[in-house]
Amino acid sequence: MKIPKRLQPLVADGLIDEVIRPLMSGKEAAVFVVRCGDAIRCAKVYKEASKRSFKQAVQYQEGRKVRNSRRQRAMEKGSKYGRKQQEDSWHNAEVDALYRLDRAGVRVPEPFGCVEGVLLMELITNDEGEVAPRLNDVDMSAELALEDHAMLMHYVKLMLIEGLVHGDLSEFNVLVDDYGPVIIDLPQAVDAAANNHAYSMLERDVENITTYYAQFAPQLSRSRYAQEMWALYEEGNLNAETPLTGEFEEDAASADVDAVLLEIKAALAEEEAKQARMASDEQSVDGSDHGENEWEEK
Repeated sequence: MKIPKRLQPLVADGLIDEVIRPLMSGKEAAVFVVRCGDAIRCAKVYKEASKRSFKQAVQYQEGRKVRNSRRQRAMEKGSKYGRKQQEDSWHNAEVDALYRLDRAGVRVPEPFGCVEGVLLMELITNDEGEVAPRLNDVDMSAELALEDHAMLMHYVKLMLIEGLVHGDLSEFNVLVDDYGPVIIDLPQAVDAAANNHAYSMLERDVENITTYYAQFAPQLSRSRYAQEMWALYEEGNLNAETPLTGEFEEDAASADVDAVLLEIKAALAEEEAKQARMASDEQSVDGSDHGENEWEEK
């Protein structure tokens, strides 16, 4: 096939020997099957910011820092140089996440580097060499659904221990090979400690995955893995060996925010009424004294 323009520099540098075929095109990138020596891999070509349909990029980049202070200032100002650095940061975030999660025991594609906005990584296939399907294309028994869901919750837990939340996890960002689920697409992964939206993103990630598997194992719809994991994470009690039950009960005292607000409003109203009564009494006393003085003068 004709070599796409964005892949031509990698072919010229010998990083890619052959572009075999396009694999898929998504909201943030186009993926091609390529040959690198004797290995068949995939090349993820990130789309330019103006052509990406991925929404709320700023929300995902909250808490991300670069080591170079000049680059950080440029990114914050939004200069041309800063926008270029921001794009590089977006690409590098996925490379960094893949390396970190692979070391942490999460099944992700093995990365082989990112050059000029192109990420070379492992092509996930089955034992016959066919490209692994996405989770949304897979049907399964209730038993397998429970098994694979538990595995993905374990991976989400390992990600959180590593300080990362996927941020866009769903049945469309998980591949399934002969050995189970593989998590993909991580450029929007957020820092669990530095991003104020991390918890809500974790809840959404877990809800997306659980809703899909609940089609085959309905009992999963009652689970609360995100809330359980986050509570353990905040307490500093989440580790690789921590068993997950999917059960979680919120502290009623801390959860009933509406009741607390009503009590605060009632207290404020009572205090305002008290102040009004005191002011009224003072005016009455002043009026009486003034009358007595006038009578004495007469």
